[in-house]
Amino acid sequence: MTYQETINWMFSQLPMYQQKGKTAYKADLSNTIKLVDFLKNPEKNIRAIHVAGTNGKGSTSHMIASILQEAGYKVGLYTSPHLKNYTERIKINGEEIEERFVVDFIADNKHFFEENSLSFFEMTVGLAFSYFKEKEVDFAVIEVGLGGRLDSTNVIHPEISVITNIGKDHIQFLGDSLPGIAKEKAGIIKENVPVVIGEYQEEVFPVFEAKAKKENAKLYLAEKEIIENYKTDLLGSYQQKNLKTAVQTIKVLKDLNKINISENQLKLGLTKVVENTGLKGRWQILQEKSPKVICDTAHNKEGLFYTLKQLEEEDFENLHIVLGFVNDKSVEEVLTMFPKDAIYYFCKPNIPRGLEVEKLIGIAEKCNLKGKKYISVSEAKNAALKQSSEKDVIYIGGSTFVVAEVV
Repeated sequence: MTYQETINWMFSQLPMYQQKGKTAYKADLSNTIKLVDFLKNPEKNIRAIHVAGTNGKGSTSHMIASILQEAGYKVGLYTSPHLKNYTERIKINGEEIEERFVVDFIADNKHFFEENSLSFFEMTVGLAFSYFKEKEVDFAVIEVGLGGRLDSTNVIHPEISVITNIGKDHIQFLGDSLPGIAKEKAGIIKENVPVVIGEYQEEVFPVFEAKAKKENAKLYLAEKEIIENYKTDLLGSYQQKNLKTAVQTIKVLKDLNKINISENQLKLGLTKVVENTGLKGRWQILQEKSPKVICDTAHNKEGLFYTLKQLEEEDFENLHIVLGFVNDKSVEEVLTMFPKDAIYYFCKPNIPRGLEVEKLIGIAEKCNLKGKKYISVSEAKNAALKQSSEKDVIYIGGSTFVVAEVV
């Protein structure tokens, strides 16, 4: 198979959460365990940093990877979902996995995948572990896909575990209470492995404390970290929380003599995240002015709280918002947070589980948001550009998949 044929097979042959939603979720690690055993356990040859959380885990993972790169380490980075190309999910020092490696990996193991009905996510995790092992990375920063306890990445035994925060997302899988969701994410805490918690949340912190105590894992709270001397190139005020988490993680690794890094390398890594890792879609400025165009992948209540707060601080005459969602989100709860005086351009992201724009319009009207519907993200964006003046601001978001179509 060619690369495109290989990717098409991976996307269409097997269920995948990104496309299908709940039907693709497997609340079991047996398939992943079977897979890594078949692949001769590549995960056991990786010094991993495991990152979970409702919001910020992607940005935090990229920050940590960038810092380690500046210290001279060869760093694997596994994240999801991708915005444009599948190969974005697996990188080493910012370079995406070679298409040929993907093709060969699938071809060599396709019979096993089919025989055991492996999911898209399970195959991709196996691919990442195999790639990092073959390329002999010094460290691999592994972002959890969904939850933690039953996530396919949770077969690793990391050097350190990181949990950024807890919010109500993917409640159909993880539960609709914060302590319940925290329990799932606390599943990445391993015996005698230190754990960094990004934010103190009164309702869920005892869950992490109890799990850490049970596993004899030393617990660190990043929120207490003093970061006046640290800056990052990632825009958006909400990145300050992720910065604290990344700095705390690096300092713990250094204190435990697991890495050798200078203060200057730490600071430099934080200011070169985009350059070193290629991160996209986090308060990304697509157009500086006339009008200013911003996109952001925040898609749940907790993430959007900070993003919309940042948007309020922008200087504009009129605010135009291009908005689309997937159909398994609490859209009405989220839409109540958006400004009533903005001009809206409603659309559907081009994936099977994208929320139909007619349904989105209906929910938006209940929330007193006024706008028009468009048949695609690009049409909505173009309409916003056409109707904006040079002193206006256009914000594009609501879903990772909306942002993916404009970056």
